[in-house]
Amino acid sequence: MSEPLPRIGFIGLGIMGSPMAGHLLAAGLPLSVYSRTRSKASALVERGAVWCDSPADVASDCDILCTIVTDTPDVEAVLFGDRGACQTLGAGTCVVDMSTISPDATREFAARLSERDVVMLDAPVTGGDVGAQNATLTIMVGGPEVAFSRVRPVLEHLGRTVVHVGPTGSGQALKACNQVLCALNMVGICEALTLARRSGLDLDLALETLAGGAGGSWAWANLGRKIVDNDLQPAFMIKLIQKDLRIVQDAAQRLGVPLVGTALAQQLFRAVEAAPAGGDLGTQAMIKAIDRSFAAQPT
Repeated sequence: MSEPLPRIGFIGLGIMGSPMAGHLLAAGLPLSVYSRTRSKASALVERGAVWCDSPADVASDCDILCTIVTDTPDVEAVLFGDRGACQTLGAGTCVVDMSTISPDATREFAARLSERDVVMLDAPVTGGDVGAQNATLTIMVGGPEVAFSRVRPVLEHLGRTVVHVGPTGSGQALKACNQVLCALNMVGICEALTLARRSGLDLDLALETLAGGAGGSWAWANLGRKIVDNDLQPAFMIKLIQKDLRIVQDAAQRLGVPLVGTALAQQLFRAVEAAPAGGDLGTQAMIKAIDRSFAAQPT
């Protein structure tokens, strides 16, 4: 007799979480969901997901609890706050936090959950909204290997690359490294496109030609295209990468690592944030700060 399918709880149905939960439903897994905004769950409920009124309600009837919310305090509230999941998580349950939060806080949360015989994996993702929609995310997982082996088949419905990267907190530490790359990639993309434009080059041709060269990247091909098309709508908002970069700098300060380029990226993003609703723009809107700096130069 085959083993019963694991019951999945899913908390956080934003740009990333909603399509990810949808993939679990499509795989036939029993799914209970909660989001602070109930309307975000409507499409999933219509497809068969069970709506719950609180994190505690979700946690009361699941084997694996997935969370993907905005920041460290949000994860703490979902797990340990009023009507939080910790109140009803059963012994042997696995919490898989796919948010991007502090590695130190992750280790603290895991220790608190272990007192209830609940294991926690930190499993942040990268690949953006497109990766979430297409189930092609990269998922970097920290925590006990036994728990990773248990949840890996579930995570493989969400991502193309699912990797155990070390003990608790390691997933978040590697995600911090990823965000450094994302931020500095954006600096390079904005500067390269600005130089190309000032040189009178065809920007479409520049995008196509350099995509296959040593400087090419996913960000150049996708976010560079958005810049050329003047599309600043978010796949990932500036205010969210700024939150991530604060986590990066906190870790760097504790480890004594200077991150000069990351600090520059933070300042450029901050210049865009200073405008009304600037933080809600996509990270490619860094180009506005670069353009502004050129416009301010004397002619």
